[in-house]
Amino acid sequence: MRQELLARQLDEQIAARYPVGQRLRILDVGMGRGTQALRLARAGHEITGLESDPAPLRRVQEALATEPAGIRERFRLIQGECRETGVHFLPGSFDVVLCHSVLMSSEQPDDLLAGLARMLAPGGLLSLTVRNAEALAMGPGLAGDWPTALAALEPDPAADRGPAGTGGAVHAHHAHRAHRLDALTGTLAGIAAPLHAWYGVQVFTPWGPDSELPAAAELEQLLATEDRAGRTDPYRGIAALLHLCGARDS
Repeated sequence: MRQELLARQLDEQIAARYPVGQRLRILDVGMGRGTQALRLARAGHEITGLESDPAPLRRVQEALATEPAGIRERFRLIQGECRETGVHFLPGSFDVVLCHSVLMSSEQPDDLLAGLARMLAPGGLLSLTVRNAEALAMGPGLAGDWPTALAALEPDPAADRGPAGTGGAVHAHHAHRAHRLDALTGTLAGIAAPLHAWYGVQVFTPWGPDSELPAAAELEQLLATEDRAGRTDPYRGIAALLHLCGARDS
């Protein structure tokens, strides 16, 4: 569910910026299972995946082994830290940079984002997904987990909510960081990749890995509903995830 929604949104942004059929240079940092990277490689783009964890790196390598030779030749895998893009690549090396669900565990999210912005060619696209700090109580609340929902509603005095140093990160008693749209908007402007568009992801469906999807007949209706809600105020503002698209200054 989540990956399909991200794919639709990402394709929309790419189509709006680049001619149909142009082969793009795409960097996916902290790519996990590589779902979007593999999909974009199949679409004809040149992919570089940067991942520090050897386990998902092996899974992507195994998946690549089943792909045609042409796709394997367009796909490069590098084991390394997401914050060390400057060690591996020259500034302006990529048309699109994906950073999906990485800031949740980053100790220095602003520094990471600044490094990613430097990797973008002029006019390039930064695709970023984060947990939505404004909606941390929604999941446990809808599940009837009242202690967790109440804890999420309490302010966290230890959290730095300012845009400097944390990208507006808040903890709210969760294991992974969540971020606020307004703070990240300021951060993106400060690194010369200002916010171009944003979406909500998973307004009605629960947080966590894709699971318990409905039958095919209902699935398309669910996707259509989620897709529309993720573009519509006020619904997108209470989605589990935010998908932010920054555009590098030309």
